[in-house]
Amino acid sequence: MDGNGRWARARGLPRAAGHRKGVMVVREIVTACAELGVKALTLYAFSADNYWKRPRTEVMVLMGLPAAARVWLKRTARATSRNSGLVLTLALNYSSRQEILDAARKLAVRNGTARKPLERDDFRGFLSTAGLPDPDLVIRTSGEMRLSDFLLWQAAYAELWFTSVLWPDFRRSHLIKAIRDFQRRQRRFGAVTALAPARPALGQLRWPRTPA
Repeated sequence: MDGNGRWARARGLPRAAGHRKGVMVVREIVTACAELGVKALTLYAFSADNYWKRPRTEVMVLMGLPAAARVWLKRTARATSRNSGLVLTLALNYSSRQEILDAARKLAVRNGTARKPLERDDFRGFLSTAGLPDPDLVIRTSGEMRLSDFLLWQAAYAELWFTSVLWPDFRRSHLIKAIRDFQRRQRRFGAVTALAPARPALGQLRWPRTPA
């Protein structure tokens, strides 16, 4: 969810204003994904490598009152634990490289005693996303065309969709455009011949008659 700072700067506002506007967009997009039938959504909210290098005042705005934030996150997780709809994951203080390294260390400890041959599914189980499906679609806002250390293992065969729209300006209509573009693609998963169209991967999506 990139572009909060640039959005604020273009309007002569402090960077924190861009992050506050970005939070409002998060609510809109999470709601839209749930209504469209998307089964799992992961938001890259706080990069371990990038955000800690920002000005201290900005970091404090983003991570203000960490103890209180952890309490609310735990309460929210408990309150929604029996929900049967969209699974929302927040990647906070996240680094995919570190995640892969941590998983490798855990596997090294396990294999030191079990001596079991290492399989892909074994490795997947030690990642932070264990139990979640690999992403079908990765959306990157603000015109940057890179993954920036996000779900590097999991997104090996994800479809990528880039837009110059800054995150605070990202709307339900942009989300729908990204999903419709995804549905037109032929996914190969490393094969030479294209497999089935991408449409089924995101489940049965219920399109609104008029996009917001």
